[in-house]
Amino acid sequence: MESLISNFHIDWRLFVAQLVNFAIVFSVLYFFAFKPLVKMMGERSEKIDKSLKDAEAIEKKLSATEREKEDILAAARKQALLVVEEADKKGEARRQELVVKAKREIAQAIAGEKDKIAREKAESIREIKQEIGSLVALAVEKVIGEKMDSAKDQEMIKKLLK
Repeated sequence: MESLISNFHIDWRLFVAQLVNFAIVFSVLYFFAFKPLVKMMGERSEKIDKSLKDAEAIEKKLSATEREKEDILAAARKQALLVVEEADKKGEARRQELVVKAKREIAQAIAGEKDKIAREKAESIREIKQEIGSLVALAVEKVIGEKMDSAKDQEMIKKLLK
């Protein structure tokens, strides 16, 4: 070792002083730089871990919210279909009511027109009978050559009946 010291020109007192200096600098750096850095890095690691856990929780909440949204949309679609079906049923019922009402009104109109036609027919027949009666009386008058009155009419009826 002495040859090592003589070959490299190492002074043991200087070497010890450098060791003491190194220990002092190392201690200062350890307490004022390394320890705060390790503490800060630990806190940063904890923040990162916490952020990752929060991100996972948010991801779970997001997927749960998506499922809930889909469930709500499915329920809303079902409700909308029920409302549409109900409206269709009500519309069909209303249409049926209107058809029945229209048929009833048409039947009433037809019945009213039939009555009107029957009255007009009866009136026409009555007028025709009167006209025929007048024409027959005129024809008989011309054939017989004299005017018929009720006495002559009665006399002729008696002759025809015998």
